[in-house]
Parts: sequence; structure tokens; C-alpha cells
Amino acid sequence: MKIPLGQLLVRSGIITVKTLERALARQATCGKRLGGGLLEMGVLTEDELLDALGQQYGLETVPRLFTRQLPAELLALVPADLAITRPLLPLRLENGALFVAVSDPLDGETVARLERHGSVRVTQLLCRPGELAAAVKRQYHRDQGGGDMKILVVDDPAAMSDVEGALRREGYQVFTARDGVEGLRIAFSQKPDLILCDAATPRMDGYALMRAVKANPSSAGTLMILLTSKASPEEEHRALKAGFHDFIGKPMMTIRVVSRVRRAFEIIDKAREQQPSPSPA
Repeated sequence: MKIPLGQLLVRSGIITVKTLERALARQATCGKRLGGGLLEMGVLTEDELLDALGQQYGLETVPRLFTRQLPAELLALVPADLAITRPLLPLRLENGALFVAVSDPLDGETVARLERHGSVRVTQLLCRPGELAAAVKRQYHRDQGGGDMKILVVDDPAAMSDVEGALRREGYQVFTARDGVEGLRIAFSQKPDLILCDAATPRMDGYALMRAVKANPSSAGTLMILLTSKASPEEEHRALKAGFHDFIGKPMMTIRVVSRVRRAFEIIDKAREQQPSPSPA
């Protein structure tokens, strides 16, 4: 019999009983899974959640996914549409069993579909959701010219080192700039998919940087998120009205930044899917 996730976390000393009670009350109102709620509360790391879920379901965990390209014959064992929408990633075929990285141990329907498709036994390996989604995009989009998604962070590098590291672990290609002028140069040369910039960067503040990026036709569609220590409703209204896609107040929790970045890329992906295919010559 599986031990409930909350009890596992309390027994491990990761959270207290009071924290669990708060999280359960929050779960009852918002309907989110307990693990996701604890992550949003900032009382649990993704690695701690991964380990706990592995214990709960008796599954091996994969804390880090490699970045090398997987063999085409291995990727072919999982249909691309299934891999991208779930997501899941085949890691190896061994003794007639296909070892697949998943983030949802309860998705038995997908496992059954995969076994029917490949006529193999599927063994699940648990992986962090963000890292898995990024790895799937790298593996299945590479031949389509998708490549790694690029993020430009314009802020004090020392203050943003944790965020930068977390974004790299998610599979994003991250560029950094210490001021707005350098940020603008990198924005034009590297053409990032998303820009995070501090409102008070030296030489060119975040608002001026946003106007310069939007004024250039080649970068006008780039989504931008404002980072600011003025975490007030008025400042948020000003940022969104000025053209920023999102607003994050400081001090920031790394998990919150990663969550907002994921949400931004979901918007980017949907926009790209809706773009008409080029007409044949």
C-alpha cells in the first residue's frame, strides 16, 4: 500500500505537519496536486518532490537528463506527438524493456498506449517535469530546426546566478547581460525567444530596453518579463501596459521564475503552432 505523499514528506523531515495542513487546505480550494502546491509555496524543491514520488511509487528517478542526441531508432519507439504532449522520453531499450522518462507516475493510459505501439514492456523512470519537457523538445525538434530555446537575462549576474543555473537545468540556452546596452546588443545578435530584464539596469533601464527591442522589426515579437523590486499593483499595471508580457517582483523565488518562464514558452509554442506553413515553391 502506497504511503501518501504528505506523510512521506513529513516523515522525511522535509515539511512539518502544519505545512502539510496548509498545503492540503490550499489543494482543496485550487484543485492542484499536493506536490505542485508545495512547490508553489516554496517549501519543497523539485528534487525533493522527485525523490518522494520515487519512494511513493517504487520507481527509479532520473535527476538529470543527458543532452546528447539519442539514436533515431530509439526515438522512433515513441511517437513524436505522444512524446511532446505528455511529455515522455525513451532512454534505452534493454532486455526487451523500454525505459522511458516520465513526470507523471499516474499516467497509466499513456504507458499502455506505448506498449501497444511498440510491442514492448515499458519501465517508467521519474524525471522533473521542466527538465523532461525541455529534453523532449531538444530530441524531437532538432531535425525540424527547433534547437534549444534561448533566454536573455539582463540583470546583475551575481544576483541572478541561481536563476540562471535553474534555467540551464531546464534545458534552456541562457545568455546574460549586466546592463541594458549590453542586453540590447545580445538581443539583436542572438535573437532570444524570451527576455527577462530588471527595471533598473544601468545605462538603459528595463523600460527603455523593452521599447528598443519592440521598435526593431526583427525582435518586435519577443516576449519580455520585467523583474523589479517595486512589487506593487501600480508597477505591475505600468509594466503590462507598457508591453511586458509578465511581471515578477523581487526578491524572487527561483521556482517562481522558472514557472513563469515555462508559461511564457507555452504561449510561444502555441503561437508557433498557429502560424501557417510556408507555401510550397
